[in-house]
Amino acid sequence: MDEFSTLIGGIAGDGINEAGLTLGRLFSRLGYCIYMYYDYPSLIRGGHNFSIVRAAKGRVSTHTDAIDVLIALNQETIEKHEKRLKDSSFVIYDSDQVKAAGLEQKGCGLPVSDILKQEDAPKIMRNTCILGGFCRVVGIDWQTLESVLKKHIPKKLEQNLKVARRGYDSAVEFCRVDRALNPVLPLLTGNQAVGLGFLKAGLKAYVAYPMTPSSSTLHFLADQAPGFGLKVVHPENEIAVMLMAQGFAYAGQKTAIGTSGGGFCLMCEGLSMSGMAEMPVAILMSQRAGPSTGIPTYTAQGDLHFILNAGQGEFPRFVVSPGDAEESYYWSGVALNLAWKYQVPSFVLIDKSVSEGLYSFDLKAAGDLSEEDFARWDGQGKYDRYRQTDSGVSPLAFPPQKGQAIKVDSYTHDQHGVTSEDPQVATEMSDKRLLKGQSLARELENYETVKVKGRGKTALLCWGSNKGVCEEIGLKMGLKVIQVLVLSPFPADRLSEALEGVEKVIAVECNSTGQLAKLCGFYGFPADELILKYDGRPFSVEDLESRLTEVEQ
Repeated sequence: MDEFSTLIGGIAGDGINEAGLTLGRLFSRLGYCIYMYYDYPSLIRGGHNFSIVRAAKGRVSTHTDAIDVLIALNQETIEKHEKRLKDSSFVIYDSDQVKAAGLEQKGCGLPVSDILKQEDAPKIMRNTCILGGFCRVVGIDWQTLESVLKKHIPKKLEQNLKVARRGYDSAVEFCRVDRALNPVLPLLTGNQAVGLGFLKAGLKAYVAYPMTPSSSTLHFLADQAPGFGLKVVHPENEIAVMLMAQGFAYAGQKTAIGTSGGGFCLMCEGLSMSGMAEMPVAILMSQRAGPSTGIPTYTAQGDLHFILNAGQGEFPRFVVSPGDAEESYYWSGVALNLAWKYQVPSFVLIDKSVSEGLYSFDLKAAGDLSEEDFARWDGQGKYDRYRQTDSGVSPLAFPPQKGQAIKVDSYTHDQHGVTSEDPQVATEMSDKRLLKGQSLARELENYETVKVKGRGKTALLCWGSNKGVCEEIGLKMGLKVIQVLVLSPFPADRLSEALEGVEKVIAVECNSTGQLAKLCGFYGFPADELILKYDGRPFSVEDLESRLTEVEQ
């Protein structure tokens, strides 16, 4: 078969995310491309957690509703997901916890509790046992499982191997997954890819207060910090995050911060300070469902206009919305470079589906990325922090500089950084900031700010995480897919080129108002139809295909 989808479900505390990651690693070892969707409530214990791991011989970055194997650690998993089973599907379950009535002929129950008791193993090793059974069921050889466990589960390895082997020997083979011909690629979440992109572009400090779904970037960069000489700071709140980042920037340290909608609300005054003081900062803003606390562990694309308009007053900003791990890596690095090159706030606007989704990561496909230099003071004469230039970008200097005062100001100021309320000065400095935005827009003409896949007179218009599902369905249904990557400065000319020959535009978004469609309409590119989803869950392949069929009828 060309692809294989597996769902594993249980409660919070069962290690469902890690179990899904192990499944992904197993298929990756066999040469498959991976995408994993992780679904969980905001509970430390209890609730229903599940991961869907999709393995395919071609690139994938979305999930399907239908599954080939269901792994049930509790009864609720059977009850909630039985409808996903196909006639050819198979069920693996903990026979000590689950009653698979009616599924015995297409299922395999493992006596997990008995095995753990006999091996004197802790409850968390239920996953190891049932994953051993899974490998036997789908024909993955023991050596592949053993190598994955040895590499990724160093604690109590021998006991884990014994428990996995017991599960493997207790199961029966149901099918055999053939090896694919793809190279074995590393697996990364979107948040990890963002962190790597920042590092590649010269990140020196990362400041964040934990907020789902951006939190794992903080954890990832903290783990990587010793190897990169990176400063990772967890302050007392999001107000401190933004202000501390600007302190790092004043000292010449390339800095990024991470948050979600509620945390970013607290950063808005500091964001305006960044705009006025022309302090560079790169901001990872990972969206989740709102308003307010909303459903905090689920996805949405409801913050686009918030990000485009946040902060009082007028100042340029860069906003990009990657749609998978490769784009998250590349554009996060670009965002950090551009923040410093133009001394503006840069946003990497993703959502939970990208942040916590697990992808096969192809560095070659991501694009060339390197740290870029920025305008530096030449050390001649008197230093003026806000010197007027043809591009609007003033050369940077960092303290200490002998005999020089390096002034930055959140108040209206002159070229020297001295506070002023003079109307001519206010106009000149406002024009200077707008000129930076124009220079930034000209540079972005060298980037692929709008991506186009396929041909057709009907186009799917998307941004962010909907890239994958739109491309897959677009290919199947013969539709053009237009992905708007850069959202500010808005790439109107590129979008106009992408829409040539298109007679009908269908915007696909995870919000209730069609925020990208509204933005495109403002620039003269209205959408004809909207397909919107705003229940906190992303589009599946079947979901979007069904909705498109309704629209096209």
